[in-house]
Amino acid sequence: MAANPHAVIVGGGIGGLATALALRRRSWRVTVLERRTSISEIGAGITLWPNALRALDVLGLGPHVRSRGKALVSGGMRDQRGKWLTGDVMRELAAQPDGGILVLERRHLLAALQDALAGDEQVGIRVGAAVGGVTADAVVDGALRGDVVIGADGLNSAVRRALWPRAEVRTTGMVAARLIGKLEDSRAVGGGETWGRGDYAGLSPLPEGRLYAYYVTRRVPEASRALPWWQQRFAPWHYPLPQLLAAATPDELLCHELFELVPLDTLVCGHVALVGDAAHAMTPNLGQGACLALEDAVELAAALDSGGAVEDRLRGYDRSRLPRVHRLAKRSHTAGLAPAVSGRTLTAIRNTLIRLTPLGVSVRAFRGVADWNPPAGAAGDKPAFG
Repeated sequence: MAANPHAVIVGGGIGGLATALALRRRSWRVTVLERRTSISEIGAGITLWPNALRALDVLGLGPHVRSRGKALVSGGMRDQRGKWLTGDVMRELAAQPDGGILVLERRHLLAALQDALAGDEQVGIRVGAAVGGVTADAVVDGALRGDVVIGADGLNSAVRRALWPRAEVRTTGMVAARLIGKLEDSRAVGGGETWGRGDYAGLSPLPEGRLYAYYVTRRVPEASRALPWWQQRFAPWHYPLPQLLAAATPDELLCHELFELVPLDTLVCGHVALVGDAAHAMTPNLGQGACLALEDAVELAAALDSGGAVEDRLRGYDRSRLPRVHRLAKRSHTAGLAPAVSGRTLTAIRNTLIRLTPLGVSVRAFRGVADWNPPAGAAGDKPAFG
């Protein structure tokens, strides 16, 4: 491999830019290809668990990102009337040595990654660059060659489609709507999730009094996914879930069907590796999509900076990541089954079982999700900027 090796990264989202930054901090040259005409993301929040914050610390962005978000210091699970089903799980998590969950707008995380790469002559970012084909020896569209190609192009990855033709994306049968809003009502709002009968919703406070909310229901015809439908669907629910919908405008609501990727047998093919949703798109029920993409970036860069042939380095990444992403994909899928339970009797049984679960069990389950640490030698030695 050349003294200053070159990585071609397909996809300019969180996973792609994080991987670019992780490789630049190890002296790689990077070219990022983004099919959209600009790199931006608006209108949605993101929860960063301690594992994601550890990854951001390695990338030199930890303090900066923490300054843009809000720690989730209170919250648990409720029924749709607002009655608590659990104790204050988030307060318990926040009191742990490694802290709890940070909430911020996705656009702020994406901007931090962009700013950290800005002005670097060894970074090329090409927008409007749709990729038609990738080969296992790291050639993109028959012209652009890298020492490695990294597929960071999301659920419907062109890289995965080219080299993993049997990969299967399946629907969960659920549809989600997301928004960020602000209410004049001064009542304090904590975080957490609310479960109804086949529907569920979540809420997280953001800085400056804003709130990030999501609403999930069984799949309905696309024509029914307009704002008035959601407003009516969640009108009987507890404060402030219906109030946020009532105050929203149609362009503030992001609505999409939820899909997951059937777990892959490998995340590498020759000189090509997958990260983020391209590698392991899963249901959002554990809040680990972006968190795992940040982990991938750190671990892939560490593997590529080790000795040996490129194929051996990538196989090391594969061995490291597969057990964890398979485990969390399975847990996330399972975690999405309980809130989707419908029917009065089944819902009552589910809620009773949740109430009987000791708080410590819930806390341990959350901590088990975030039990990742960067590989040895990957600790960040300087901030990315500032």
